[in-house]
Order: sequence, then structure tokens, then C-alpha cells
Amino acid sequence: MPLEEKESNYPNREIIFLYKDFKIALVIPAHNEERLIRPTLESVPPIIDRVYVVDDASQDNTKEVVLDYAQDDERVHLISHEFNRGVGAAIITGYKQSSCDDFDVAVVVGGDNQMPLEMVDELIDPVVSGDVDYTKGNRFLMPQRGLDGMPWTRFIGNSLISITTKMASGYYKIYDVVDGYTAISKRAIDMIDWGKAWQGYGYPMDFLVRLNAYGLKVKDVPRRAIYLEGERQSQIKGFDYALKVTPMLIKGFFWRLLSKYLVRDFHPLFFFFLLGLSLMPAGVLLGGWLIYKQVVGIGVSGPESVLCALTIIMGIQFLLFAMLYDMQESE
Repeated sequence: MPLEEKESNYPNREIIFLYKDFKIALVIPAHNEERLIRPTLESVPPIIDRVYVVDDASQDNTKEVVLDYAQDDERVHLISHEFNRGVGAAIITGYKQSSCDDFDVAVVVGGDNQMPLEMVDELIDPVVSGDVDYTKGNRFLMPQRGLDGMPWTRFIGNSLISITTKMASGYYKIYDVVDGYTAISKRAIDMIDWGKAWQGYGYPMDFLVRLNAYGLKVKDVPRRAIYLEGERQSQIKGFDYALKVTPMLIKGFFWRLLSKYLVRDFHPLFFFFLLGLSLMPAGVLLGGWLIYKQVVGIGVSGPESVLCALTIIMGIQFLLFAMLYDMQESE
């Protein structure tokens, strides 16, 4: 049964070509992509068995372009949102439909023809082999071809967000967390509760947090970046974007710790994080108070200085141990 309004001119003529005995679906979230959605669909390789274009209440002719293309490619199915819900919500709709239709892997690309579908086999191979549950593109692993044309403001913003996401998600060895070129297993789709997932821009980081909370494995796959001249670019705008998603990451970080290490299982690193995040700021505040006392002439005793130093040092140690254990648990 479809999860949303689904349209296709060839619902019964579809032929499934298995890739290594796996059925592969492609999810394309689209909002006002009438100019680029057709080139995106034309680039879909034969190893893709089903294409779900999730139209997120576009105001242009995206929907009509997709339906017209579906006349010649029975793999293409259109799913329509009645109102704009965000790119994350569109992807989740595609995930759920893919799982409902019993596809083994769901790949995601944007509808702007800026992700290299010719390398989709490299993206899905780690998933179909069972090594990981989720793969994502990483343009930083292909520096000669991956970063050419990336604006420096986006590079800085991407770097800041990636560093923050490492700690929030627990995947300390991944990078380029904003990249939306991904593949996910049906097992992962069915396991995660998507009801409270982030639905707008910033969804890639939130998805990583949720994947880690459920103990799923993630891998970066090198891929080249594509920036089409004159076309609308990503919402990643350096520092402003980093500031917008930081509160979501902080909330996700604490939710992940509580969910993974206290509710679903018990691990002492939860308390290591708690002590580290309590002692270190407490030591900094105490240090500020001692500096104030020294400035106004009250003076600072030796034991007070030692207590301040020990509090900060212990906080840092607990935090580092917690991060180390978290990294080991996430491998």
C-alpha cells in the first residue's frame, strides 16, 4: 500500500534487474526542480530498479516533467506531498515507500543533477555486502576532483559542521557530513523511528545521530563534487548554516547518549560524558571567580588554585575517555 499519493503510467510493466541479487531503489527529493529533474532522471543507470521522485509541493512544473519522463521509463514513480514538508521529510517518505515495496537498498540523490550517479555501484557495494548499513559520499576523500569548484565559504562551513557532527553522532571517522549522496539498507530503514527525525536542511547530520543511536555502521565513499554554473546551490552557507544546525546537534548528542547508552543498553561512558561536561565548565567558572578575587585584591589561596586546576583536568580526562569509548563503540 502506498504511503503517499503515488503516480505512474506503468504500474504493472516494471522489470526488476537485480544488482548482486539485491533490489535497488533510488529516492529523489524534488522541490521546484523543473529545469534539472529530467537530466537527473536521464542519468539513472540500469542497476537502479525503481526511482521514487518525491515532489515536495513544487510550485513549478516539476511534477509534470516527471510524469512526462515516466512515459518512457517505467521505473519512475512520482510521490506527491500536499504541502512543503522539507527535504528530510521527502527522503523519509521515499525511504518508507522503498521499504514498503521491499527494496533492499535505497539510494538518495538530489533532483539538481549534481551527484555522480555513474559511481552509484561504489556507494551501494558496502551496503549489499553487509559490511555497513549506510554509506555517504565524501568529497574530501577525492581532493583532486572532489573539491574543485567548492566555494571557500562552503568549505569552512562544511568543516565546522563536520567536526561538530563527529561528536554529536559518535562517528568520529566520517567527514563531509552535509553530503546528501547516500545509500541505506532496508534493515536500517525499518529499524529507525523516523517520526521525530529532522525534516528540513540539516537532515544528514540528524540521520547520522539516529543511525548511531541504533548501533548501525556507516562508511564514507569518495566521490567527486559537481557544481553546475549558474544553478541554485546548496543551503550550506558557511558560519550562518553552522549556527542554525548547532542547537539540533547538541540536542541530538544528548538524546543519543541517553538512548544508546542508558535506555537501549548500559555503558559507563554515559556517566563519563556527564562528569566531563559538568566538571570542565565548573572548573572554568571557578577559575573565573578566582581571577576576579585576585583582581579586586581579595587574594586566592593555594588550595583554591589546586581545586580549580584539578576540576578542569578531571573534566578534560573524563571527556577524553568518554570520546574514546564512544569511538570504539561506533566502529
